[in-house]
Amino acid sequence: MEIRDPVHGSIAISKNIEPIIQSPFFQRLRNIKQLGFSEYVFPGATHTRYIHSIGVMSITDKIFNHLFPEKNNDFNRLRETVKIAALLHDIGHAPLSHSTESVMPNVSALKLPRIFHESVDRQASHEDYTIKIITDSSLTESLALSQKQFQVCPNAASDLVRGISHDPSYFIIDNVNYFPLLSQIVSSELDADRMDYLLRDSYFSGVSYGNFDLDWLIDNLACAVHEGVAYLGISERAISTFDDFLLCRLHMFLMVYFHYRPVCLEQMLMKYFKESTSEYAIPAEIEAYREHDDYYLMKVLKSSSSQWAQDIVANNIVPKIYESHRPYQHEIYNKLIDYLNAEKIDFIKCSSVGRLSKYYNEKNSPMKGFPIKVIHQYPTKTKISNIDDVTDLYEKYSKSHLVQRIYCHLQNLSVSQNKEIEKIILSDG
Repeated sequence: MEIRDPVHGSIAISKNIEPIIQSPFFQRLRNIKQLGFSEYVFPGATHTRYIHSIGVMSITDKIFNHLFPEKNNDFNRLRETVKIAALLHDIGHAPLSHSTESVMPNVSALKLPRIFHESVDRQASHEDYTIKIITDSSLTESLALSQKQFQVCPNAASDLVRGISHDPSYFIIDNVNYFPLLSQIVSSELDADRMDYLLRDSYFSGVSYGNFDLDWLIDNLACAVHEGVAYLGISERAISTFDDFLLCRLHMFLMVYFHYRPVCLEQMLMKYFKESTSEYAIPAEIEAYREHDDYYLMKVLKSSSSQWAQDIVANNIVPKIYESHRPYQHEIYNKLIDYLNAEKIDFIKCSSVGRLSKYYNEKNSPMKGFPIKVIHQYPTKTKISNIDDVTDLYEKYSKSHLVQRIYCHLQNLSVSQNKEIEKIILSDG
């Protein structure tokens, strides 16, 4: 089987992967857009999580084959496990956007396999649905060929998606634990997911912010073993490319993902869910979840009498009246919020935080996951260091970029209210 992808070209699909892609759960991703409401602003951004997931798997395969060109049965098992984890990392994603997670049931209702049980109940997320689908659904049966041919364990694939291993021995070969490295390929500062969505979202949105040198980046990745643990490493000579990769992601957030119209539509969807509680909910029964895609939710919205639903369908967003980026603007934003609340005026507010990294804090120390290593190759020896000791981008961009917006129908307000709002906003200058 072969898939022609406009971003990566021809992608070969192996026999053991075919049943997974052909399963109803994976086919469901054809009807879930990668960027949700962004197509309302960028009309070309209608690409789906289906092709994105296949792209992530393709990049993962390239990375693994580059890191381990010579493979025995154990490494073939790890290769297929990480490929499946990459392919299915978004399998539990809800319709349209992350906003839909607000109508998911408690995680206890999913009845996850005992190994994934948590002591405290909470609202489920798309990650919980991903684990349930991989380990305990009709899709699990599609992993049978991978289990038979490569001894792949579905729980191990789920562990790579979660970033936590319940059975470290599964990932140990010749006394080296490869779980951290494989987990980093699936989810980290330099993962295959980001590599694909930056290029793909940039391509289909018609912008250039997400472009970087993918081939050079992969060619300079390495396996860095430290004290019996394998981490994802990168050659020192490719640090500038890594820096470019980080900046591409930041720019895509600021210019595409945080665009004021899709952000407002997501908030309007939240308003709809809050006011029309009986019209739509995500089911806990996992097989019923297969029906819930963008088209299912849009059908519910189209048949709703809610004004929020009608406005979403018609792309009638609430007008933006103020946007703040800098500290003194945030003060004006707060004054405006206070006035609108005091006057009991209906409005929408939202905050978007753009940051260079979610894995490192302001002191450049690892906060989540495993540290990416830098390989320093010298004539007589090799030195390994952490990425934050080599690049200064974390320090330069240690502060988050906060964008706050207020949306309101000014035409529904009195003359005096409009004048007061104008007065507050003009104090910006």
